[in-house]
Amino acid sequence: MIQSKGKLLIVDDEKIALKSLVHVLKKDGYDVTGAQSGMAALVLIESQSFDVVLTDLKMEKVDGMQVLKKCRERNSETEVIVITGYATPESAVEAMKQGAFYYIAKPFRLDEVRQVVGEAMEKISLKRENRQLREQIESYEGRVKIITQDPSMLKLLEMARQVAPTDCNVLITGESGTGKELFARYLHYNSNRADGPFLAVNCGAFSEQLLSNELFGHEKGAFTGALTLKKGLIESAEGGTLFLDEITEMSSAMQVKLLRVIQEREVLRLGGTSPVKADARYIAATNRDMQEVTKDGSFRQDLFFRLNVVNLHIPPLCERGGDVVLLSYFFLKKFATLMKKEVTEISAEAIAILESHDFPGNVRELENVIERGVAINTGHVIQVAHLPDNLRELSARSFKKKEGRIPSLEEQEKAYIRWVLNEAGGNQTFAAQMLGINRVSLWRKLKVYEMEEGNGS
Repeated sequence: MIQSKGKLLIVDDEKIALKSLVHVLKKDGYDVTGAQSGMAALVLIESQSFDVVLTDLKMEKVDGMQVLKKCRERNSETEVIVITGYATPESAVEAMKQGAFYYIAKPFRLDEVRQVVGEAMEKISLKRENRQLREQIESYEGRVKIITQDPSMLKLLEMARQVAPTDCNVLITGESGTGKELFARYLHYNSNRADGPFLAVNCGAFSEQLLSNELFGHEKGAFTGALTLKKGLIESAEGGTLFLDEITEMSSAMQVKLLRVIQEREVLRLGGTSPVKADARYIAATNRDMQEVTKDGSFRQDLFFRLNVVNLHIPPLCERGGDVVLLSYFFLKKFATLMKKEVTEISAEAIAILESHDFPGNVRELENVIERGVAINTGHVIQVAHLPDNLRELSARSFKKKEGRIPSLEEQEKAYIRWVLNEAGGNQTFAAQMLGINRVSLWRKLKVYEMEEGNGS
């Protein structure tokens, strides 16, 4: 069975013109429905979905503009082509302002109609592809897929799975870019509150006054410009989870207010006199040392105890074993899909550099590196040339800790030889000259380190 090129509705009160267009576009492979009046078209649009609607402008009772309006109301993706024998600049402008895809004046050529319909279908296809891509990328967040094979991370995930249904507050600590918000979402979507909202706020991104308004909301007339009642995030997170990122950046006064909300499970809006119920789970995160900030008094100890019922500490990427390669390929697939590119591999040389880099920006930095590699790629493989300059410089990766320890001299020499070979384009003679040794010595080292002679990988 031949697949239809798209579903069309043709609306014209002239029977011969309608029959002609239906016949021609059916022969072109479209699934075509005809309507001999605007009223009939409205009934069809209400009950069916069409990719493209071609409508005459001047019709009795219900004209083309009303058909166009109904299409816009029912399905924003439907493209409408307006056809008229009474073409004027004013009517054309009005049709386009109302969202028409194109405006064709009678008498028209069939080739012109075919071309415009084809272009409208292309636009429909593009919009659908973009929507599918957005849904696909959003699904990475919605399912909260945490990619790891590191034993310490797997233990952390197991603890998160056990803690998630308990509804207790959780404090997540770790360096910037390690994935603290991702873990917060993971806890939420594996909890009994998964159907409720997940709301997040960065406590360091607002002044005290703005943060207070964001969290607690305000009553109408609470201050100049407060024209309507506004629910705060605490109230809006009812039945769900509120994620408080960079919690240590919150002022002392705000900490007191938050402590009371957590204790009493109710919130008082700014300008309000009666508290309202606030049944939310609280997950907080920080990249700072909580022992230090509670000791120096910048963070209240009682609030710390309220939030730190369970602590999840996320290790930096440089301590997470083989996660660099695993995450690299995850991000490669993600961005190749998003950018519609056929980049499917990362070269051994590029992998070696990624593995030897300490990634001070953690997972977020790695994600940016792979996104850049896909963006500037014209082939199928991310090569060393697609990596940022700082990763290609030996100084950026010398003497870094590997899995929490200082690497051995042998490991450093092996990494150095691999880097020099890459710089020499795999030419061992040039590489030996750069290393200050003869080619036989280099050959022996490649054998000892079990590196391929061709490229040092």
